[in-house]
Amino acid sequence: MALDGKLLMQARRQLDDIRHRNEDIQSARQREIYEKLPAVRQIDLRLQAQMRELPAVALRRDKGAGEALQALEAENLRLQRERKALLRAAGYPEDYTDDHYDCPTCGDTGYVDGKMCGCLRRLYNREVTRNLSKLLRGDESFDRFDPCCYSDRPDENGESPRELMVLTRNICRNWAEHFSGDEPSLVFSGGPGLGKTFLSACIARTVSQRGYSVAYDSAGAALAAFEREKFSRDADEVSAASATVKHYLNCDLMILDDLGTEMNTAFTQSALYTIINQRLTAGRPTIISTNLTESALEAQYSPQIASRLLGEYQWLHFRGTDIRRLEHRFS
Repeated sequence: MALDGKLLMQARRQLDDIRHRNEDIQSARQREIYEKLPAVRQIDLRLQAQMRELPAVALRRDKGAGEALQALEAENLRLQRERKALLRAAGYPEDYTDDHYDCPTCGDTGYVDGKMCGCLRRLYNREVTRNLSKLLRGDESFDRFDPCCYSDRPDENGESPRELMVLTRNICRNWAEHFSGDEPSLVFSGGPGLGKTFLSACIARTVSQRGYSVAYDSAGAALAAFEREKFSRDADEVSAASATVKHYLNCDLMILDDLGTEMNTAFTQSALYTIINQRLTAGRPTIISTNLTESALEAQYSPQIASRLLGEYQWLHFRGTDIRRLEHRFS
C-alpha cells in the first residue's frame, strides 16, 4: 500500500503531540505525588539507585553474587509493594504515576517491531480522508445513489437504465469495499448528469477511508499540474507541481474526472499517456470518467492512449436522462 509522505508526516506530528501531552501528564502527576507523599520520592530514588547497581551485581563472578542479586530483587519487590500501598492509602490508583499512553501497544511511537502500529495508521487514514474531502462535496455515499432517478423503461438494447445503474452501483460498491490495489482500471462512459462523478467520488471516499492513498482530480486540473512542472519559472510552483504529479503516478488509486473536457494539445496528450501507461505498468488502478464514446475517444486521442483505454480498462456505460436537469425541473 503506497503512503503519501506529506500526509504520513502530518499523522506523525499528531502522534508526537499525543506523546508529548502524555509525557506532560505523567510529569505533572509525579510532581503532585512527590509534594503530597515525599516517601514515594524516596522510594523512587532508591529504585533508580538499584537500576544503577544491577549491572555491576549481575557481572560479579564471586560466590556471593547470586545472593546479592536475589537480595536486590527482593528489595525491589518490597519497595514496589510499599510504593503501591502509599498511593492506595492516599486515595490514588497504584499506577497513577506510571507512563501514560494513548496506545499501550507501541507506547505512542507509531511502530511495533519496525511495522506501523494501528494508532498511526488510524491517524494517517484520518488525514487521507480529510485531504480528499477538500475535493468532494461531503455527501458522497453509495446509499445516497438513488436508482429511481433513472427510467425503468427498456431502451433500444432491451435493458432499462434503472437496471443498468443498479448493476453499475453494485459493481462500484463491491470494487471500492474490497479494494486491495489489484482491481482492474475502469472507464465510466456516458452523457453528462448520469452519476459518473458521484459514483467515482463514492469510490474515492470509501477507498480512502480504508487507508489507501487516493488522488481525485479533473482531467484539466491534473494535466495542468504536468504543465506547471514542465514550464513554470517559479521554483515553488514547480516543486508543488512535482509533488502533485508524483502523487498522481504513485498513489494507490487515481481518479481522473471529465476526460475530454481538457485542452487537447500534444503536451496534454503526452501527460495523459504518462498517467495511463505508468500506472498500468506499475499495476495501480485508475478510474476515468468521460462523456466520450469509444469511437469519439479514438478520434480525439492518440492510438497509444486509445489502445490502452479500450484494451486494458473495464468500461461501465451510464445511460438515462440527465439527472441534474430532472432535479432542476421538479425542484
